[in-house]
Formats: sequence, C-alpha cells, structure tokens
Amino acid sequence: MKDHATNAIRNIALVGHGAAGKTTLMEAMLFDAKAITRMGSIENGTTVSDFEPEEIKKQFSISAAIAPCEHGDVKINIIDTPGYADFIGEVIGSLRAVDNACFVIEAVHGQGVQTEHVAELVKKEGLPSLVAINGMDRENADFFARLEEIKRSLFKDATPLSLPIGSQAEFKGVVDLIKMKAIMKDGSESEIPDDMKGQADEYHEKMVELTVEVDDKLLETYLEEGEVDEAQLRQTLRQSIGMGHLVPVVATSASANIGVATLLDVISTAMASPEDRPAVMGINPKTKDEVSLEASMSGPLAVLVFKTVSDPYVGKLDFARVFSGVLKADSQIYNSTRSKKEKVGHILQVKGKTQEDIKSVVAGDIAALPKLEGTFTGDTLCEESKPVTLPAIDFPQPVFPMAIFPKTRGEEDKLATALHKMLDEDPTFKISRDASTGQSLASALGDMQLEIIVDKLKRKFGVEAKLELPRVPYKETIASASKAQGKYKKQTGGHGQYGDVWLEVEPLPHGSGFEFVDKIFGGSIPKNYVPAVEKGVKEAMAQGIVAGYPVVDIKVTVYDGSFHPVDSSDMSFKIAAAMAFRKCMETAQPALLEPIADLEVVVPEGYTGDVIGDLNAKRGRILGMEPSDKKQVVRATVPLAEMRRYASELRSITHGQGVYHLAVSNYEQVPPNVTEKVVKEAQAEKND
Repeated sequence: MKDHATNAIRNIALVGHGAAGKTTLMEAMLFDAKAITRMGSIENGTTVSDFEPEEIKKQFSISAAIAPCEHGDVKINIIDTPGYADFIGEVIGSLRAVDNACFVIEAVHGQGVQTEHVAELVKKEGLPSLVAINGMDRENADFFARLEEIKRSLFKDATPLSLPIGSQAEFKGVVDLIKMKAIMKDGSESEIPDDMKGQADEYHEKMVELTVEVDDKLLETYLEEGEVDEAQLRQTLRQSIGMGHLVPVVATSASANIGVATLLDVISTAMASPEDRPAVMGINPKTKDEVSLEASMSGPLAVLVFKTVSDPYVGKLDFARVFSGVLKADSQIYNSTRSKKEKVGHILQVKGKTQEDIKSVVAGDIAALPKLEGTFTGDTLCEESKPVTLPAIDFPQPVFPMAIFPKTRGEEDKLATALHKMLDEDPTFKISRDASTGQSLASALGDMQLEIIVDKLKRKFGVEAKLELPRVPYKETIASASKAQGKYKKQTGGHGQYGDVWLEVEPLPHGSGFEFVDKIFGGSIPKNYVPAVEKGVKEAMAQGIVAGYPVVDIKVTVYDGSFHPVDSSDMSFKIAAAMAFRKCMETAQPALLEPIADLEVVVPEGYTGDVIGDLNAKRGRILGMEPSDKKQVVRATVPLAEMRRYASELRSITHGQGVYHLAVSNYEQVPPNVTEKVVKEAQAEKND
C-alpha cells in the first residue's frame, strides 16, 4: 500500500447490534477495494476480522479488528467492532481511534438495542455518522421501514444517498443519489429504472436541499440553477455530514456484495478525514497547560493506544492512533501517562491477523506497535521534549463478578499469572480477592465475556479455570446475652492440659465489630493466660454455629475460671475459651446477617415497572425514583445474595438498555426462611 497524507485517510468503525452483518460487510468492502482476493465467510471461519478461535467457534465478533484498504486515492482504515453488550469496551476504545462511525442496521429486524447504546457513545465522541441498511436481499427486508425507525430513534436527519433497486430476492442494485445512476450487482452503471425515476428525483432533491443549506453561495447557485455540480455536492456533503446536519443512509447486501461500492464512495468522498475533525485537546503533564493538537504531520507527536493484545507466543501488541506528528520506526518515545521511556522498534500495519512492517505512521493513521513492555490501553506516547497527555478512555466498570479457581489443584499461581496477563488487554475485566470469603473474583460486564476469558486462559496459557457464583459474605451475630463455662482437661503420661474459662457474651449494635473485656479478679486465671483466652474467642468467632460464617457485633467478657499450676498452658486456655464461646452462642439467640447493597438503576421509562417488580421479588426496598434525560433512576436497597446475576437479569428485563451501580452499605438479619436455605447450602458444601 502506498503512503497517504493525512487528508487522504478515512478512519471508520462499523458499529451496531450483533448479527447485523458488520463482519461480512467489512469482507465485502475489502474485496471491492481489492485488499483481499476472495470474500471469507463467518460460517467457515475465514473472515479477515473474526480470526480468534473463540470468534470462529461462536460465529460472532468478540474483539475489535482493523483492516486497511484503498478506494481511489484514499486509504480507509476499517474497524469491525463487536455487537454484544459484554464487549462494549472494544467499541469504546475503537471510537477514540476513528473519525467516523458506520451504523450497520439489519434490514429485516431493525437496529437492535445495542445500536441505541452505541449511538449515545458516538454522539458523545461527536463523530460524523453513516448508516448502512444491510441485508436487503433477505426475506422481509424493508429499506423504508428501517429508514423511518432510524429517523425516530437514532438520527432525525437520516437521509438516503442510495435507494435499493428491488428488494429481498429481487434486490439487484442501488440508485446512487449523488451520481444519479443505477449501480448494478456486477458493478456496472446504467440509467435509473423508469419506475424509480420519480422516487429517485424526490430523494435526490431532499438530499441536495439539506446539503446546500450549510453553504450560502452553493445554496444561491442551487436556487438559481436548480442543480449542483457533483464535485461541489460531494465536498459540501462532507461538510454537512461533519457538522451533523445530515446523516447519510445507504442500502447494502454484504453477503451478495450489492451497494458496497457506493458505500465506499460515500466513505472516501463524503466522510471526515482526520484534518476535518476538531483539534484534540491534551495536557502538558509538567506544566498542566492545555495543548491543542491538530491532525498535522508537522505538529508535536501525540499517539493514543486504544487497544492492547497480549499473547504468550506472539507477544504484546499495542494498537495506536497518531493524532499529531509522525511516529517513526526505530525511534525513542515517551509514555507520558506512566512517565516511562519506550523504544519503538517495528511499526506494523495490521489487516486482521496479518501484519506488515512499515517505516512510519502519519497524523491521522492507525498502526500497531509490538513489544512495548510498559505501555497499555489508554496511554499516550509522545516526545519527551514535548510532553502531552491525551484524555483517557472512559471504560465501563465491570459489574458481573464470579468466583474463579483452577480445575486442577496446584495451578493457583499459574492461573493468577495468566489472569493478570488478561488484564493487560481488557480494561473492562478486573481481578480481586474477597477477604471475607477467601475467593478470587473475576469481574466483567457479563457472563458471556467471562466465558470467553476462560476459553482464552486455556488456549493462550494452558490453564483450565472454573467459574462459580461468588459466595455471599454472610456473617453471624447474637440477639441476647448468655453465659457459659468452657473447661478443657486432658491427662497424659506427663504434663496434662487444664484450662477453665467462664465467658459472658452480649450483642452490640450493628457495625460495632468485636469487644473483649477482662474482668478477672483474685487471680482465678493468671494474667498471662488472658491473651490466650481472647485468641481462643477470636478463632471460634471465625466460624459461627448457624452456618459457619464469621461472628460480628459481639462483646465477650471473661469473668471467672480456674487453672492448674502445672498442667495449665496458653493452648489449654485457648481451647477452653473456644468451647465456652460456642456454648454461649447456642443460648444467645444466634442469627445470620446478610450484606445489603445500595442500588441505583437507570432505565428507559417503559421498563420502570418491570424493574421495580423484579426488585420487590428480590426482597428489595424501593427508596425512590426520579426522571433523568428520558429515563428513570430507581434507587433501592437489596440483599447482595439476590444480585449475583443482576447484570444478566437487568439486561434481559430492559433488552440491554438498563445500567446500574451497586455498593454494599450495611448488614441486616436474614429472614428465617432464607436462613434455613443458607444453612442447608452450607451443610451441603461442608459434606462435599
């Protein structure tokens, strides 16, 4: 591929709901642009962008994949993004690297809920948008029904730049409303069919009117002459799209490769180049001054890493967008995010899983950098003499935790090492350890993402892992005071063991923890044994008598006992104290406590009733609701035990449109019927 200046580059992400045809559309675009010699298929696992074994197995995209092609004199970097919510992090990273977004809408079933979510992200980034209504050759495909849906829910200024010639099995080409020619399946141009001329003229006129509104001189010409030169129209159309004044819509069938050439024409001539986009604002990390970065090869170097891939065999690969300056191979650079020098040896142009060495990357272009040891997703690379830090990428926090452990005993360290490698390439994945349950927790955006991570652990690192619902960190307490004696007496051939302890236990307010009081008088227990008594109580508190959970919010007083001058020891008093404590617990009305979480759910108004009904079924208490930008914010408190699958459940209830935040706030007593269930589960686990 020849070198391209910044103004001859187009970066575009294919976005939308799963199964809309993004991956197949990318294949058709690459084939039409002669970047590949034949179109691969998802069913055969031969597409350029879905090359990971997990993607081939599942037959849908899991990670964002990039491939460049040339159309005319323009280089187009296409990023194929996943369409399912669990992998939204891949979409968010990609949107920071591109200048345009192409929404791929399924012609039969419409946009899907993930499309609406992505549209919010695209609008937040301020990216010019394009829509491809794809699959026009499928049964029940309806271009104009989809167009009206798009206008209602996504872009009110959606305007066709092509119209389908025929539909479903009769879909055989498109009318290009800029050229005002029919572009047939074989790529040939012809006159518009007679039965479509009136419709084509009508949509052409609407498109031209919307376009020329942004240019007073061109508007005047149009009003005087009734038409606009095609070259002028394309240039002004680019301006109109860049301003968000118009969102172009085209008809395609990726699998039949119809309408794809027109899509490439629109991208290369009417969508934004890096130079068309507003300057990116960075920060000088030393002076804290703002730095304005134009997409210029003569500007200071500013590079953003938007994706990291970590592989034990291939090595680490950082995908990066150059926002300013020129990045050269065999150069020294500076990671301003981590205050670390890096050496760029090779620069790779990536097309799916294939790589090609290139000498440099100009402002506006995208490439991959291998073997940067201390650089990760979201980092900024620059010159040390001209430091700048670009805004970080705002990834969502994981909300779906599962306990993770190796299938084979003894591979805990191997699993831990592999998991931390996985952290490098997925900012929406987190690993933590729950001190109260002793479990390692893998947290992601959903169960599908965790399933893929487990598959990758086996393939990449040779360690098999299992996932389980995390244990709920229950606790135990008491409701009344109690007294009991614990006496430990054991005679052996030599010195025996003797410890005698009287304890009193009393409940404390929730959240008070543990209090130990020494009320020994007269030397019934020597002072040097009292610490052993306290230690014995604490060890016994680690496993309560209801279901074996730690005991909290309790005051323990040692007030009497006895000792033997020869047979008493720290160990005997520790054992006696534990015996006394367990006896006290039995008569002190022991109770199970469960963690209660503060919950905030943001949902479209139409789902509020379903969400509240579900929370009520989960023993939740609704605290209130308030409107927020056409949505409702529901606040509630809910037992944590009921929320372990809430990420998946809320997605199902709201068709992927609900988001939530959860934080444990306090502990409350568990109802008797729930206590009985927890005790049975604890006993079953103990027997296993």
